[in-house]
Amino acid sequence: MSTPAIAGHLRAILLRDLRALRREVEAYPDDASVWAVPPGIANSCGTLVLHLAGNLRTYVGQAIGGIAYERDRPREFSARNLPRAELLADIDATVTAVDGALPALTDAMLATEFPLAIGAVRVNTQEFLLHCAVHLGYHLGQVDYHRRLVTGLPATVATLAPAELSSARGGGA
Repeated sequence: MSTPAIAGHLRAILLRDLRALRREVEAYPDDASVWAVPPGIANSCGTLVLHLAGNLRTYVGQAIGGIAYERDRPREFSARNLPRAELLADIDATVTAVDGALPALTDAMLATEFPLAIGAVRVNTQEFLLHCAVHLGYHLGQVDYHRRLVTGLPATVATLAPAELSSARGGGA
């Protein structure tokens, strides 16, 4: 039984965006700036990294891939001043969880109800995994904006690179 195309595309997008998240964290000049919360900004980069790692390790790694993981959502929003090395390790563990889980998806699994309730509702697995990819992209954009705001540096870290998609090949216009 082969992995459905959508699972391969989801895997490529999630892994691409997690690699970009890693580059964003690495682009901060020091550990303190990752945790800065300028006026008008609700979450620091560090908070968003913890939240994304917890989200994807729970919903993709645990629910789809069967990895042992216990989410501590309150900690995602309350932890402060962790070193970047710890955040990068969380991103790396999330990459491993996503990379291991998605190749096991089948068309039948994608068509069923997601194994966990999301809030107070039940949703289709394929739709929820697409939601997870959009959720990651949304917060990745916030991290990119936060980094530029905190550091004053407009440089890009090649976020959302189409060349990293599963269907990418040479021969562009």
